Amino acid sequence: MTHNAEHEHRHMSIFDCIRTRRSIRKYKDKQVPWDNVVEILQAGKYAPFAGNIFNVKFIVVKNEAKRKAIAEASVQQYWMQDAPIHILVIGEPEKAERYYGTRGTRLYTIQGAAAAIENMLLTATSLGLGSCWVGAFDEEEIRRLCNLPEHVNVQGIVTIGYADETPQAPPKHRIEHVMFFEKWYGRIEGPKTGLGYWSPYIQHAVTETHKHIKKHGKKLVEKVKEKFKKKKS
Repeated sequence: MTHNAEHEHRHMSIFDCIRTRRSIRKYKDKQVPWDNVVEILQAGKYAPFAGNIFNVKFIVVKNEAKRKAIAEASVQQYWMQDAPIHILVIGEPEKAERYYGTRGTRLYTIQGAAAAIENMLLTATSLGLGSCWVGAFDEEEIRRLCNLPEHVNVQGIVTIGYADETPQAPPKHRIEHVMFFEKWYGRIEGPKTGLGYWSPYIQHAVTETHKHIKKHGKKLVEKVKEKFKKKKS
């Protein structure tokens, strides 16, 4: 990547990062600068965690043989071995359980790890790097490969590298198909809002109504005048 391209990526807005991020499964044979890896990990560290209990750890894997073994353990997703960096996100549920019981174990640990992963994916995108969130793997095999103790669990694996593909944007629902008002399937009462999709429609309807009133209003006035004249005569 040229200096200009990297400079451009660093000035991407957060929404551009969200919109342009793709799951990359083809990587160039090119090393990722270590300061970029650290920046990605820092972004993960700044994710929100319940009660500010940061209960995840990151394991960075660069070793080729280990990356191949991780790819094999991730239901034979062999494309993974070509990504020069694997980041394993490891949850420590006991820390959350201490304060929040089962909710801490089953919900908050997972949510915190997921927020950290998303932060890392978006930061990778902003740095001009490709990434992928991998959730299918044999946890016990990963545990053995990375010498994990019993009280921790694998929340996800993030592959990082320079993309060797440009996947098309997948289809997404329109916002009005995924949002409700006040309750499940609650719809808005008439067009009282300028929300996204509806604004042009409302503007068009108002303009057309004004035209209609103007056009037919004149005719109506003329008809009334005619009747009035006839009555007088």
